[in-house]
Amino acid sequence: MEYQPQPIDTAAVNLPAALETLTEQLARHNHDVWAQGRMAEGWAYGPARDDSKKLHPCLVAYEELPDSEKDYDRRTALETLRAIVTLGYRIVPPPV
Repeated sequence: MEYQPQPIDTAAVNLPAALETLTEQLARHNHDVWAQGRMAEGWAYGPARDDSKKLHPCLVAYEELPDSEKDYDRRTALETLRAIVTLGYRIVPPPV
């Protein structure tokens, strides 16, 4: 059977601008979790990806990533937040 992705339809969700900081925090977290997993598997930083040597150019701090990689992490975080709202949950900021 061929895999047929069926993501949650989040097209109708418009998140408030106040969640931009949370989106960025989650994007950084996603990158750190990914990097930690790669490093645990023996991967290290390399200027170009080399699967045989387990080198990857994105094994750097989030701030040092190219914009294209940061955008990928941001889109993942944003889509996760939209899915949470679509599923009926509310995202409430902590008290100041």
